Formats: sequence, structure tokens, C-alpha cells
Amino acid sequence: INHIVHNGGLYKRPFNEAFEETPMLVAVLTYVGYGVLTLFGYLRDFMRQWKIEKCQNATEREEQKDFVPLYQDFENFYNRNLYMRIRDSWNRPICSVPGAKVDMMERVSHDYNWTFTYTGRVIKDIINMGSYNYLGFAQKTGACQEAAAKVLSQYGAGVCSTRQEMGNLDKHEELEKLVARFLGVESAMAYGMGFATNSMNIPALVGKGCLILSDELNHASLVLGARLSGATIRIFKHNNMQSLEKLLKDAIVHGQPRTRRPWKKILILVEGIYSMEGSIVRLPEVIALKKKYKSYLYLDEAHSIGALGPSGRGVVDYFGLNPEDVDVMMGTFTKSFGAAGGYIGGKKELIDYLRTYSHSAAYATSMSPPVVEQIITSVKCIMGEDGTTIGKARVQQLAENTRYFRRRLKEMGFIIYGNEDSPVVPLMLYMPAKIGAFGREMLKRNIGVVVVGFPATPIIESRARFCLSAAHTKEMLDTALKEINEVGDLLQLKYSRRRLVPLLDRPFDETTYEETED
Repeated sequence: INHIVHNGGLYKRPFNEAFEETPMLVAVLTYVGYGVLTLFGYLRDFMRQWKIEKCQNATEREEQKDFVPLYQDFENFYNRNLYMRIRDSWNRPICSVPGAKVDMMERVSHDYNWTFTYTGRVIKDIINMGSYNYLGFAQKTGACQEAAAKVLSQYGAGVCSTRQEMGNLDKHEELEKLVARFLGVESAMAYGMGFATNSMNIPALVGKGCLILSDELNHASLVLGARLSGATIRIFKHNNMQSLEKLLKDAIVHGQPRTRRPWKKILILVEGIYSMEGSIVRLPEVIALKKKYKSYLYLDEAHSIGALGPSGRGVVDYFGLNPEDVDVMMGTFTKSFGAAGGYIGGKKELIDYLRTYSHSAAYATSMSPPVVEQIITSVKCIMGEDGTTIGKARVQQLAENTRYFRRRLKEMGFIIYGNEDSPVVPLMLYMPAKIGAFGREMLKRNIGVVVVGFPATPIIESRARFCLSAAHTKEMLDTALKEINEVGDLLQLKYSRRRLVPLLDRPFDETTYEETED
């Protein structure tokens, strides 16, 4: 079912996003596959209970049988009987820089993935299609590495204190001023962990009597932060502005439950790029709704900062919007900058408030100095303040790689989700057996990929997720595409019922996406 949405001229550039509906036969076979696995799971649990099959999962000791159970048997049913069969597709240990190519330690299992042993062999030069190394700053040579090594020799590795005590370095101050300038906001604050930037700061911003409107596909860190805040949470359909506007109208008309008092604050939580769908937030429309209904906007740019926009400044830059229209700009340094940690940018009053009331600011140890220097050097490179055009070239290269890779996959007949400019590229697998098979077959061909299944995705929407990088050369992408095409034929993954259609005649303010009926 195609929905063409007219956005009233809010978009200054093409915004092409597609979510092809799951073919009915594939959906039915996927449910049948999970049904068969569940039946065999019950059979194997029965055999384990009667000691016919060796039980290797965590269970209570005999002398603890009368205690309150530590392990809930049924909660672990999925892990024991479904996940365990394809467990070798995850947690693969690499032993090199996560650049365009990686080295991986070979491991084998002799008990159907319950345990692994290492062979001592290292698989060399695997093309890395899984790391969030969008701009290629994960490297062991070059300006970033040299600057980080110099700072390591001067400051050491750890700070051993919080920012409010003895852990506030001049490097931290320099980083925050640089990030604020990069984002185009008044002030910014850096944190040591990206996940905690969301989960610990949202409770500082909203609480009881406040309303959070959250996209249904928001990251777990946003979900946890919203739950910890104590605010009322309401979910709107993914990137669906009609759904968001209806919730905003209802919130203003009806107020709080029972008392009907107005909400203290209404906070909209969205992401720049959604890391499982490859979709980009419809930010111009979100900002228009936020202004219309006098609410606040919290934007998580974990995957979009550095990876989108002509100058790499994220989704705000991508749409050519004013950073002041976003109340809370959050992002991480773990992806495009090849480092660790996160940041929040916004008005000076907001940042001063968070310095005092944020749990991440008050209780967490300060960021490691070499990590801070890695971020400073990479941000300066993107901004061109290092005297070179390397950063700008990397941003452009990533955009080119993204469009080329997505177009080629669609031409092959795969179902590809998301926006054509998103460097996160989900390729739909659907059936449970194909999750493990795809990961193994790609590794045999020296391509490292990430495969994703339930509960990270809906049960019938298992997928492989490719992450493009500016470090990928065209030869690497062509090699990967050739192998993906071969594996796609082998596993019969080319489900798309419509090959790539040129979209050149579509107006700039229209978007086509497919979804199932409610």
C-alpha cells in the first residue's frame, strides 16, 4: 500500500524513503519456521528434563530448588532453543582496528554453539561491513592516532575522578567548546558513554507530570531514559507525522489523566537515523509540529552526526535547518568520530542545568584524555580546521558509497529498507534459518556482516545490516556486492517484487513509503 505524503514544501531536497511490504508467502513461511523451531524447542526441553539430552543451560543447583528461582526457565526458552542455533553469528572476536578491513580470530564449536574454542588461526583482511566507522576515523595511523598518542604520554589513560571534583581537564573544556561550535549551538557537554547520555539525562529533563512522545522505533537508551524519568510515555508510529500530531492534540486538549491539568512539559523524542530501519527522521515536519504545539524536541544524532549533511553536521545540516529549533541535540562520539562517549548541545541555560543535575555529570568518571583528543582531532578534520580538505572529502565519499551500494542492492532484487542517503543499509532476510546461513556464508567469502533478528526486530523482519564507511573503496564495495549477490541467489533472498525504478520525476516534497494496514 503506497502512501504519498505531501509535506507542504518543507523539504529543500529530495527525501526518498521506502519500506517494501513483506511478501505474503514469505511472511507465512517465516511464521511456520518459528513455529517448527518452537515445537522442537519444547521437545528438547522435555528430553533435557528427563536426562535424555544433556542440559547445558543455567539451572538451579539441587540444594537450591526450594529457593526463589534465580533463572526463569521459560524466559530463557528463546535463548536456549532458537538463538543458540545461530549464536556463532554474533560476538565474533576481532583482533585489529575496526577499519575498512579487519582481522578475526577463528573459533569453532563442538557442542552446537554452547561453547567455543579458538583454533589459534587469524582470518586476515575481512571486508568490514558491520562497524559504525562512517567516516573512517577508526585507524591506527594518521593525525588522530598521533595526537591521541601524544596526549596519552602527557595525561595518561585515566582521570580517576568526576568532572565536578578533580577530573575536569583543559582538554574536556576544549572539546565542549569545539563541539558547540561544530553543532552551531550556544553550549555543549560531553559524557563518557553514549548510552548513558540518553538514559541518565532524560530523567534530569522531565519527570512526573510531564509527557514524553516517543517514536516506536527509538533506541533502547531513549526508552530506558524515558522509563527512568517517571514521566507519562506515549508512542507514535515510526516517522508518522499524523500519529504524532494526533498525540500532541490529545495531550493539549485532555491534559493529564484524572486531574485534566495541563502537562508541565511535552518532550518529543526522535533519532536522526534509525539504526535498524535505515530511515531518516522527518525533521522539518517534527519541528513544524513542535512549534505549532509549543512542545520540546530531543534529537538523538548517534548515527547521523558526521554521517549526514554537506558538512557532516548531522540531520539538521542535511535538511538545512536552524540548530536553535532543536531544544536538545544529543549525539555520540562512538561512530563517525571513532572514539567513545556522547554529548548534549543546546542553550547555555540547558547545559548549565545538566552540569548540576545530570547523574552522568555528577557521578560518572571523566572521559579518558586520549579519547578526548581523538574526538578533537577528528572534529577539526571534518570542519577543515586542520588545514586540509580530508574531512570534507570523507563526508562526500560516504554519501557516494551509500547511494552506490543501496542502488546496486535494489537492482539485484533485494528488499532494502530506509532512506537512500542513510549509510545504515538493512537487507531483509525474514526467515530464522537464513539469519545464521547469511552470516556464515558471507564470512566464508571474507565479508564481515551483522545479522539481526528477534527481539531486536519484529519477529518476521529479520535482516542483515550493512554500515557503509568513507574508508570503503569502490573495489571493496564491488567485491562485497558480488558476494552478496551470490549468497542472495544461494539462499533465495531476492524477495523484491519491484526492481529499482528511477525516482527523478518525483517532486522534492513527496515521500513514498509502504506499510501494512492496521
